[in-house]
Amino acid sequence: MSDLSHVNRAGEASMVDVSAKPATARTARAAGRIRMSAAALRAIRDNALAKGDVLAVARVAGIQAAKRTADLIPLCHPLPLTDVQVRFTLDDALPGILCEAEARTVAATGVEMEAVTAVAIALVTVYDMAKSVDKGMQIEGVRLLEKSGGKSGTWRAPESAAP
Repeated sequence: MSDLSHVNRAGEASMVDVSAKPATARTARAAGRIRMSAAALRAIRDNALAKGDVLAVARVAGIQAAKRTADLIPLCHPLPLTDVQVRFTLDDALPGILCEAEARTVAATGVEMEAVTAVAIALVTVYDMAKSVDKGMQIEGVRLLEKSGGKSGTWRAPESAAP
């Protein structure tokens, strides 16, 4: 037998049965960044790319990705998301863009993977839309910042690990 939650008695990967767990309010926040040339950042800021408004499209992509997380990650439960927010901060010092996503639900399991997936796909979308200017962009530091709700309560990433 295994103490791992996603491994059954036969040692096989399996979905966790959450049917006996109560539905509680749960939130998760995740972040990441994409480094790019100053020229690519300027083109995004000026909305000067042929594919259109990079941040608007990336925001929608992140929200869509959060809603489809269970389709992308095999052992995730499909969740009734009550809110997903995706925010961007343009950073000339990086140079690049910081992305933060927050996901909320009332369910028997958490929304950490939905928040992380929203950030990852939003940043991949930025790459796709701006690669004509800078193919060397780097996506970095995608991680969970904090989660709340459920049996384990609140968790926050250490400050030293900030992206």
